[in-house]
Amino acid sequence: MSEKMKTLLKNGENLIIRKAKKADAKALLDYLKMVGGQSDNLLFGAEGLSMTVEQEEELIENLQHSETSALLIGLIDNRIVCVCSASASVKERISHQCNLAISVLKEFWGMGVGTCLMQAMIDFAKATEKLEILHLGVKADNVVAIALYKKMGFQEIGRYPKFFKIDGCYYDEILMNLYLYS
Repeated sequence: MSEKMKTLLKNGENLIIRKAKKADAKALLDYLKMVGGQSDNLLFGAEGLSMTVEQEEELIENLQHSETSALLIGLIDNRIVCVCSASASVKERISHQCNLAISVLKEFWGMGVGTCLMQAMIDFAKATEKLEILHLGVKADNVVAIALYKKMGFQEIGRYPKFFKIDGCYYDEILMNLYLYS
């Protein structure tokens, strides 16, 4: 991925996608608390991630030095509105694949933000010339996200029954892969 990618959204606003920087750590943690409180589709709630700003800075710094893992953020008017992470293993036998996670603030749903961010991450993965498979899990009732992933070329490869337990109710996880070089 080039240094920055700028896209005009359906609502006329400009979305800038770039790799996260150490200086983004506090804003990222604040974003994760906000997005976690807006939806039950993530692995965390309004508590966000239990990380300090210093731990987030260290994570970002480590990702900046990785060839096959990345943390991309999307900004509108310098405000983080979406995040996508790609985490590849350093273990040689599985280093050709990585796990993805993506989130978008609710007020920006349906504007093409998720599509732009996912395409930027796919472009990053292809540019590594090392990653071959992108993997993600999605809550089975998140039909909008599933439609996005299918549009981007992901295929369902299985289910994890009762993966999520939210307020005493169980939800399956759908496992999906994108094979970059079929």
